[in-house]
Order: sequence, then C-alpha cells, then structure tokens
Amino acid sequence: MSATRSRIWTRDFIIIVIANFFIFTSFQMTLPTLPLYVQEIGSNETWVGIIVGIFTFSALLIRPFGGKLLDTTGRAPVFLIGLLILVLSLYSLAISTTILILVVVRIVQGVGWGLSNTASGTIASDLVPKDRRGEGLGFFGLSGNLALAIGPALGLFLVNHIEFSTLFIICGTLTMIALVLALNVRYVKPEPLTDSEMKEDAASRTRFNFIEKRALPASALLFFITFTFGGIATFLPAYTFQQGFAPHYIQIYFVLYALALVTTRFFAGRIYDRRGLTIVFIPGILLIILGLTLLAMLKSPVYLFAGAILYGLGFGTAQPALQATAINTTPLRKRGMANATYFSAFDLGVGLGAITFGLVAEYADYSSIYWISAASGVMSLLLFFILKSTKKII
Repeated sequence: MSATRSRIWTRDFIIIVIANFFIFTSFQMTLPTLPLYVQEIGSNETWVGIIVGIFTFSALLIRPFGGKLLDTTGRAPVFLIGLLILVLSLYSLAISTTILILVVVRIVQGVGWGLSNTASGTIASDLVPKDRRGEGLGFFGLSGNLALAIGPALGLFLVNHIEFSTLFIICGTLTMIALVLALNVRYVKPEPLTDSEMKEDAASRTRFNFIEKRALPASALLFFITFTFGGIATFLPAYTFQQGFAPHYIQIYFVLYALALVTTRFFAGRIYDRRGLTIVFIPGILLIILGLTLLAMLKSPVYLFAGAILYGLGFGTAQPALQATAINTTPLRKRGMANATYFSAFDLGVGLGAITFGLVAEYADYSSIYWISAASGVMSLLLFFILKSTKKII
C-alpha cells in the first residue's frame, strides 16, 4: 500500500503534466512575441511593460478567488473555466489591432491564466505523495520547462514566417488541446473538515482571506526571484538586438535556459525531500545572482549563454523547493489558497518587474535592468536568512 502511495507517475498525473505542457507552450510562444507585436502596432517600450504587467496583475487579482473556489467547489470547475477563458482570449489576440483592445484582451487573458495556473498547480500537488512532493512538483514543473525550451524559440521563428494573428490562433488551439485533456482527469475532492476546522472556518466566514499565511514566507522569497524574470522575459530580446547579436542567439538563450532548468528536475527535488530547503535554496539563488550579473555585463554571446545556464540552474533549483515548502506547511483543505498565495507572489514579481523595467528601459539602458535584477536576488537571499533566523521557514 505504501508503495502505491509513493508513486508519482499515475494516470492522472501524466495527463495533468501533458496538459500543463500545452498550456505553457502557448504561453511561452506569446511571451517574447507580444512585445514585438506591441511595437508593430506603433507603441513604445513603456506600453510593452504595461501590456505584460497588466496581464500578470489581472492574474494576481483573480488568484485568491480561484484559490477559495478550489478549496470549496473543487478543482475541476475552476480549472476548466480558466482554460476556456484562456482559449477565447488567445483567439481574441488575433483581432486585437489597437493598443486599447489589446489591453482589454490581456486583462481577460490574465483571468484565465490566474484560474487555470492556480488550479493546475493545486491539482499536481494533490496527485503527488507528500514524501516525494519536491520531486513530484519538480517533474510537474518539467513540463513547463520543456515548453520554455520550445515556446519562445518557436514563437520567434514563426513570426518571421507567418502573421501575428496566425500565431495567436495556433496558441489558442494548443490551449484547446489542454482543455480536452483536462476533461479526462479524475480530480481530488476537498477533504471533510474536522470539528476544529469547521469552527475555524465558521469564525473566518465573515471575512475573505486573500492569502494563506502559512505559505507567505516561501512566497515572499519567490517574489524577489520572479521580479528578475520580468526583465528577462520582456526585454532580453531587444537587449541582444541592441548589442548587435545575431537574431537566433536569443533563441539559443531560451533553449539553454530551459535545458538547464530540465537538468535540475532530476536532482533538486530529491535533495529537497531528503535534506530540506536550505541546501537547495542558497546555491540556487547564488546561481541566479551570478547569471543576472553576466547579463548586466553583456559583452559577447558567451556572457549571454553562460547567463542562461546559470539562471536556469538557479531558478530550477530554488522554485520547486519554494512551492513544495508552501504546500507542505498547509493542510489539504487550504491547498488551493496556498497555491493562490504562491502564484500571486509569482505574478506580482513578474508584473512589477515588467512595469519597472519598462520605465528603466525607456529612461536608462537595458544593462541597468539586470543590475537591478541581481540586487533583487540579493534581497531574496537576505530575506531567507532573516526568515531562517526567526524560524519562519525551516
């Protein structure tokens, strides 16, 4: 019986991993191409940051409600409705020919992303055994990493051969495949409440909790990491073009970054499960800081490629461990809210990073983006030591 409970690769886990791959592939295809589309319709760098940022803030605002619904109504309705909204919004990008329409569509898309992404992370957490959660969530994240290896390069390749509208239709269709797969998952139902839990819920019914406090320490650490990701995802293509690098170098960057991420999935989660957060977080955040420093000092493609590998290794080591920590400190009945808190921090970091770095790119230079990002990594490391010393995180 224990052997069965320790299995990671069950039928439903495999389905959710494949569905997540299609969701993230469509997302990653739009990530480097939407800034180019914004510029094509005549807007500047500030609007690029707004278009990226408003999506993440839309997702951020919906996540607490999605988390609450996951814990009360169940996983399936939230996941399926979120995916449907995401499909429709991706198709709508094909007719978003003005900046105003694009802003509205991105807000709607953020709602779909916030619901579906929170749900998928919660579903994956349900399906992996607790004693292998770091390893299981690492493999779940691997589907997103593989999408990262394919999506940005594929998106940039396609926009050189097809119209942006056709690209967005392809992205919508990939998400539709994920929706069909999601219909075949056997979802875990919320567990019955104990008497003490019923009293706790009754006492909190008069207020809506937007966060799960037990997930906050890990989420705060994540925020400073994903703040740096906003600069990489949004402005690195333009930075490399400005440096005079060949167009395909940015595609190589994303592939190397993703391959480094994939590599970590085969050891980082296992180490976390056996030895805890400290042994994986500190090396991970140091690699992130070093990778960002190389990007700030970008002098040749060697810096770019080394930065991709170091950042990928660091992010791939630290991020799943933080998610597992957020989940492991939270009971099943609050797992939806824990994931909502965790991914809200993810969104807030990316959104604030994109908007902040849009202003930096407009009024300073691209290298400043990555110096600021490296400083954000240092902040995450300092916060970790503070939380560790106060026993807010183990």
